[in-house]
Amino acid sequence: MKGKFIVVEGLEGAGKSSVIRLIRETLAAHDIQSISTREPGGTPMAESIRDCVKHNWEEEVAVETELLLMYAARLQLLNNTIKPTLEKNVWVVGDRHDLSTQAYQGGGRGVSEDVLASLRKMTLKDFSPDLIIYMDVEPEVGLKRARGRGELDRIEQAGMEFFKRTRQRYLELTADNPAIVRVDANQEMSWVHNKVKNVLLRYLN
Repeated sequence: MKGKFIVVEGLEGAGKSSVIRLIRETLAAHDIQSISTREPGGTPMAESIRDCVKHNWEEEVAVETELLLMYAARLQLLNNTIKPTLEKNVWVVGDRHDLSTQAYQGGGRGVSEDVLASLRKMTLKDFSPDLIIYMDVEPEVGLKRARGRGELDRIEQAGMEFFKRTRQRYLELTADNPAIVRVDANQEMSWVHNKVKNVLLRYLN
């Protein structure tokens, strides 16, 4: 038997980290072993790429550079952690995956779908998550929460219009996909957690 790959998506401040903890606790209560990962990151090399992506460089970072770094980190994580773990019948709960690139670099940065599709085909081939939980939050709400955590990184400083474009693309991508469940993350976290837990329990049953 193979494990399942569950991904939690959403803008900064959507509450992904606490939802991932909830998912893993729920899986453990059902005697399902799991690990958590994050993107970009999740392996030593991918974490170094994450630092490179997030750093506030004094030079301009080209959109294409950011995009290629994202896929480089993703491929390292996929080949070295996600796939081997799933083969051991251990579930993987991911903080972001390819949907983030489609929303952030596609919607936010304006990278064409043809370019994104080509990179997906080269790196991911036919691999995709078993379940995606998209935490939908208004950019104003999410960024306010993010600022409350401390200093914003380079991507978090991209500006409100960037995040509005990113959210719009998320909404388009999640509209009619049966593998994606949309959760209103503008609500109180107790409500959000209850909603996510119910989604997961239905999936397990």
